[in-house]
Amino acid sequence: MMHEGPRSPTEPPAMGVVRLEDLVDQAALEELATSLHALFGLSVRFFASDGSLLADRVTEQVLCRHLQTIPGARAQCARTIDVVKRLVPDGKTAPHPCFTGAEYLVVNVTYEQRRLGRAVLGPYLSPEVTSPPPSLLLVDDKLDPADAEALSPKMPRLTRERAELIAAHVQTSLELILFSGHKAWLTSQMHVASVTESYRVLEDKNKRLADAVDRLRELDRLKSNFLATVSHELRTPLTSIIGYSEMLTEGMAGDLTTEQRDYIGTIREKGEQLLSLIKSLLDLSKLESGTMALRKATLDVAVVTEQVVSTLLPTAKKRGVALESTVPKGLARLHADSEKLRQVLLNLTENALKFTPEGGSVRLSATLVAEDIDDDGMGLVLGAAAEERLELRVADTGIGIPEAERERVFDAFYQVDSSSTREYGGTGLGLSIVKRLVTAHGGSIRIEANTPTGTVFVVSLPTAPPSSS
Repeated sequence: MMHEGPRSPTEPPAMGVVRLEDLVDQAALEELATSLHALFGLSVRFFASDGSLLADRVTEQVLCRHLQTIPGARAQCARTIDVVKRLVPDGKTAPHPCFTGAEYLVVNVTYEQRRLGRAVLGPYLSPEVTSPPPSLLLVDDKLDPADAEALSPKMPRLTRERAELIAAHVQTSLELILFSGHKAWLTSQMHVASVTESYRVLEDKNKRLADAVDRLRELDRLKSNFLATVSHELRTPLTSIIGYSEMLTEGMAGDLTTEQRDYIGTIREKGEQLLSLIKSLLDLSKLESGTMALRKATLDVAVVTEQVVSTLLPTAKKRGVALESTVPKGLARLHADSEKLRQVLLNLTENALKFTPEGGSVRLSATLVAEDIDDDGMGLVLGAAAEERLELRVADTGIGIPEAERERVFDAFYQVDSSSTREYGGTGLGLSIVKRLVTAHGGSIRIEANTPTGTVFVVSLPTAPPSSS
């Protein structure tokens, strides 16, 4: 028995969203249909569960072609084909008669007791049919019985038993193809599930990382506010301490013994060191918050380097280190804040002096270089404009900085030797402030190796003021 309605309530549920076209490649279905047509001379069609055609190999019969020219017969052909397409066999197969006397055999395409689609074999004539049936002769008055008599025998002849054997062959072939396709489908589904889970985990990690970054930014803001507040509050009493120590040294409170002068001198020296640290903390807070204003003007860099050398020359002589500047006057004029630029060079030069042993040297030099401008950030282009920049170098013959540490030394409070027994003092703020000041001027700073010992800090600054466009 056969029916044209919904599937049986006892039918196992579909494998999720799996369809016949999901498990079997269309090319494989086309190849199977072609081989069946070649072997048995039958037209073969494969339909999805929703009735859509997936693959076919059809030879139009001469009788069918003739019937398409007759309106009544053509309409009856369309109704027959529609019924066959929607027919769902109760078992493995279901035959369906055609008004021409031929027959179609509908084959269930199943896998693991799940219906995935149908295969339709035919039309074909039973060997027992010797003349056109009345259903064909009465379909339309325009059909000539002589034409029907002449064209009907040209259809393929096939017994029901032979058709069932072909249907079994179709089912066996499809089971093999479906087994292979199901394995590939499961593998792809597992891969999709794995990727989906990985994406979910990554998304969760990104969210937690974003939350952590937000918390760190808030902590950094609080830290900057704290440093600024504490530094400002400390500076006022410290200024008083230094002032009173100077008054005592000058004898405004009476004569002092030599030992008392030494003690007061130590108080003043340490107070000035602490005040310098507080100023550094305030500068760092202003730079981090973007509240530090730059008072730019045109200046000769040679004048600034000479001032730096003049300021630090006594310290260099005390340490037994040669300090010199080889920057010629008029080499380049910068559009910069002279005080901040002086602070940059002072910090770098003081740092060089601190890490250079007796008998060593520290040298300030400068060169003009031309750099290609790439506004789009897509790499250098032919004919790009060139920007003139000044490279200031502070080179020493000291202990040097390991290559792995050359980027980290610009982090606030970072020191290459952070042990409690370190030989060189300092807070780790100088280079961090230097980098921020250089960046604020539109420049950059890097560290070059100085073989076999020593370090070279290179500050690159534009020589022309920024464009107003």
